Amino acid sequence: MPPITSHSNPKLKEVRALKQRKARAETGLFVVEGIRHVAEAVEAGAPMEYLVVCADLLTSPFGRELVEQQRAQGRPVHSTTPQVFASLSERENPTGLLAVVRQHRRTLGELTPANLDWAVAVVAPQDPGNVGTIVRTIDAVGAGALLLLDSGVDPYHPSAVRASLGSLFWVPLAHASFPEFAAWAARHDYHLYGSSARGGVELLAVAHYARPAVLVLGGEREGLTAEQMAVCEQVVRLPMRGRATSLNLAVAAGVLLYDMLAKPSEPPSPSRV
Repeated sequence: MPPITSHSNPKLKEVRALKQRKARAETGLFVVEGIRHVAEAVEAGAPMEYLVVCADLLTSPFGRELVEQQRAQGRPVHSTTPQVFASLSERENPTGLLAVVRQHRRTLGELTPANLDWAVAVVAPQDPGNVGTIVRTIDAVGAGALLLLDSGVDPYHPSAVRASLGSLFWVPLAHASFPEFAAWAARHDYHLYGSSARGGVELLAVAHYARPAVLVLGGEREGLTAEQMAVCEQVVRLPMRGRATSLNLAVAAGVLLYDMLAKPSEPPSPSRV
């Protein structure tokens, strides 16, 4: 089949529309671009609708083989030209491969200490890039899920998908309000560890973190409120020895997660949901 050359092709119009949150919310779809990201989606068994490929740009033997494997399995593959593919891409130098994938979100009701012994909850994050980076760090340390509380950010925004570097397909996501989260955590006896510049104990003084546990972080703009910190059994502050008074949210999450990895109250039992 010859490459699609029309910018008005329905599938390509859908890909462009999915750059907008409204289209992602209405269709339940999102775009994954790049060889590594698409390969992770395939390996994770993500519900993939179709691929869009530009043979002139896709020079990687691995990428070409990946496309042929998906085509052989009956996955729809739409070919297009470099000019048309550039109109779909979020990258300055596109590699010629993207996929449209169906979103997969969990509910708190599906999560219990039996399948989730360690997670991160973020209250009202604003930056999708931070969310994607936190997902990647959750995956790196072997934690189980990201809980987005009172959240206005879309974890399937292109910046979040790109920053996750494929970890989005391995780390479950769930949305809830903070009161719903607090009730769920109490019902399942989760240990909640918050982080704030107003925390009562410095990170270096924390001896251990009991499990099952949730690291609770405030958003970039406001941090945790006094009421939210009151729900946590311990609120940790990061040591600030220089002139800086705070860290980027994703950086702070990484520091705290690796501290939790290093100081479990008992040998961790990695879990995936």
